[in-house]
Amino acid sequence: MSFHEELTRITMPDQQQLLAAPVIGRALAGRIERSTYLEFLTQAYHHVRHTVPLLMAVGSRLDDRHAWLQPAVLHYLEEEAGHEQWILNDIEAAGGDRERVRSSAPAIATEAMVAYAYDTVMRGNPVGFFGMVQVLEGTSVALALQAAERIQSSLGLPVRAFTYLKSHGQLDQQHVGDLADILERLSDPVDQAAVIRCARGIYWLYGAMFRGLDQALSDELAPIQRRIA
Repeated sequence: MSFHEELTRITMPDQQQLLAAPVIGRALAGRIERSTYLEFLTQAYHHVRHTVPLLMAVGSRLDDRHAWLQPAVLHYLEEEAGHEQWILNDIEAAGGDRERVRSSAPAIATEAMVAYAYDTVMRGNPVGFFGMVQVLEGTSVALALQAAERIQSSLGLPVRAFTYLKSHGQLDQQHVGDLADILERLSDPVDQAAVIRCARGIYWLYGAMFRGLDQALSDELAPIQRRIA
């Protein structure tokens, strides 16, 4: 069994925990409100804007033994640059306030996921970061294109409000193959353990982010509901 296959097998329960988030089921069924979609994009902005800095940190922390990874990190960095702007454009096209999102604070679960990724790179083994890649890109391939079509259809939003989901879903299909090639070369058990640990942590925290979308909207609406009451 290849390491990529082993990683998928070991983290399957963690992936299922993520996919069981109620908001994901509603999205795939085309049953979410525009406010929920905008909250998802808001949290996506807050973690995607760290992708390039994280990749730069990974590249700076690789030792000579992992020098072969530098071209792959550079390739990822070039392809991920500017994606947070796609999200802000989508927010605007969906009727949201891009400047409000840009100046907002992330949800705690989102911030914790980003902090965990930085901690993995800066305090642990930087190679572990590819566990995060496994989670985000694997989840994107599994969900992004399906969810985008159904959300767009149900909400009647323009195509330009789904640049991030649709483009990322297609791009990540290519990246999954690239990731499999990278994982096949990670033969050191220490590196493999770092990737597995990071993937499991990110699955848990990403799932918490999705589960928090509804709570974030409830907190936002609470003052309005109190005034009405």
